Amino acid sequence: MKPFRYVRPASLAEAAEAHGGRPGSAYLAGGTNLVDLMKLGVARPDTLVDVARLLPAGVEATAPGGVRVGAGVRGTDLAAHPLAGARCPVLAQALLSGASGQLRNAATTGGNLLQRTRCGYFQDVSKPCNKRDPGSGCAALDGVNREHAVLGHSPLCVATHPSDLAVALSALDAEVEVTGADGIRTVPLDGFLRLPGERPDQDTTLRHGELVTAVLLPPGAFGAPSAYRKARDRASYAFALASVAAVLETRDGLVSRIALAFGGLAHRPWRARAAEERLLGERPTAEAVRAAVDAELAAARPLRDNAFKVLLAGNLARHVLAGLAGPARD
Repeated sequence: MKPFRYVRPASLAEAAEAHGGRPGSAYLAGGTNLVDLMKLGVARPDTLVDVARLLPAGVEATAPGGVRVGAGVRGTDLAAHPLAGARCPVLAQALLSGASGQLRNAATTGGNLLQRTRCGYFQDVSKPCNKRDPGSGCAALDGVNREHAVLGHSPLCVATHPSDLAVALSALDAEVEVTGADGIRTVPLDGFLRLPGERPDQDTTLRHGELVTAVLLPPGAFGAPSAYRKARDRASYAFALASVAAVLETRDGLVSRIALAFGGLAHRPWRARAAEERLLGERPTAEAVRAAVDAELAAARPLRDNAFKVLLAGNLARHVLAGLAGPARD
């Protein structure tokens, strides 16, 4: 591991000063991903600014009826919190399907969103990777790409985002609160996590030196039927081959509200806008759900080894939506 300077500031202002917006600086919170990447030589910061004790670690109700989740809230705590996970099945199920209990006890909400891809070529510094070393190439394109993207990828990168929480937050229309030198700004999650395009090294729209300080859940995040399902290679402690987060409400037998997001298929959670548009206002019959999901996944561009993901994701989505629709699907 490369030698580095470790700083434990007393306030967020001191943390920002210590970080300085320098490319060689990095914030440290739970450390469950960053420290691993440092051991592998993928991340090589010269200064680590420890903000674990400074990040907001509370879950609070907001005036409009939503909830503000501090970036320092641990995964285990969020899953069971009476204001958040306990009231929102899709959120709790996503959190509890990710990582091990020990990791959930350490990993923070902000760090969960900022974790980097588990692409094996990204983690192997002997292989070319545009995400790790821009301009070096992508070994996954013609390599073993069974676990890689089928949607939204670019000729420069086919990596997927590993977070389960982010998929649920996408379906809940969550926003990310960011604090930096210019103050506080909020960004819709789907605008915070980005597709690879020409800059696969940039996972987010976070400006260097900015810090994720909270996640904002809107009022509509609670009370609606919702669910998260994940397909993986073993029963626990594995990243998603494909996952689905969905919220679905019906009125008089017709879909009055729907949100559908896929995980494990793209560089960020994939919000299924085409499927949502087709189902809204319709009776959620098996035929209608199948047509909507198929229309969404028609945009998939599988790689050599992962065409199975399209079928897998489609089956997951149909199963989850049928369960949420209940009697309205008949």
